[in-house]
Amino acid sequence: MGRVGFCCKWINDPSEVAGMKVSAVDRDLNGRSTTMRWLREHKSEAEQRQWDIMNHNARAALLLVERVATLPEHRRMVRLGSEMLQGYTHEEWIPFWKQPDVQDHCAKIFAPVGEAARRLGVRLSFHPGQFCVLASVNPGIVERSILEFEYHADLARWMGYGRTFQDFKINVHISGQQGPEGIRKAYDRLSPEARNCITIENEENSHNLDTCLQLADILPIVLDVHHHWINSGEYIEPNDQRVRRVIDSWRGVRPAMHYSVSREDVLPGHATDVRPDMASLLSLGYKKQKLRAHSDFYWNSAVNDWVATFADRFDIQCESKGKNLASGLFAKLVNGH
Repeated sequence: MGRVGFCCKWINDPSEVAGMKVSAVDRDLNGRSTTMRWLREHKSEAEQRQWDIMNHNARAALLLVERVATLPEHRRMVRLGSEMLQGYTHEEWIPFWKQPDVQDHCAKIFAPVGEAARRLGVRLSFHPGQFCVLASVNPGIVERSILEFEYHADLARWMGYGRTFQDFKINVHISGQQGPEGIRKAYDRLSPEARNCITIENEENSHNLDTCLQLADILPIVLDVHHHWINSGEYIEPNDQRVRRVIDSWRGVRPAMHYSVSREDVLPGHATDVRPDMASLLSLGYKKQKLRAHSDFYWNSAVNDWVATFADRFDIQCESKGKNLASGLFAKLVNGH
């Protein structure tokens, strides 16, 4: 069986799932951030704030990896948050971040994160946000998106990754109107480390699984089963030929997939042992926009049982508001503990 992981944030208290600030016991394991507005309005303090946040976030990432390593082997998988370094690709802060002493310091403080992950068997990844649109028709957006992707590649490189194909996953959506062709153009401009890490995930709307598979010859495809259900209404099966092509795109590396379900409060009266049927929900007036949002926990046992059938071939990244608490409960179903 493969791994079951979670995204970005460690929580101990279920009350934190509802959006409350993390408790004191969790703060050391979770990143800090600031805003460009604060940095502009506090220029005399801004650089020190940058140093403080980068040091905290590198330390938090290390502690998070070490905490995840205390879990059973099949739960040693985590997506790290993107806000490690504030304003790394913002024009006003690029001169600061590109200073040799700052770059050297980043290499020094992030190296232990990768060393710990490799030593302890923790699979790591990043997921740049919605503003990383490599396939945009706007050349300026493409330039900024490449900078944003290379920022994540820098983090991976400082951790000792990007050296071989898919030793680290940096996942993005196609998003832009150029589609797969736009991704191919951007791919050719990426650094070797970035090309070793990039993956593409199917979306809920225009860039579905079939579209993403047009890129399977150059990069791995991340199957998001919830996105596929939103897009097509289909519960794709592990023996589907498209799934075989997804697996093949990883070229021998164990593939990763994403799992989420519609929010509990969107389908409050739905039976927990019956898979939601898209056609029926749409006929009742439900909107895909609401159905796409991620749940706190994995409340539907029938969907859980279906996703568990992928676990012999995929590592499963749980995308839920319940973070490690939700992934832990799902992992018990997959592996029994």
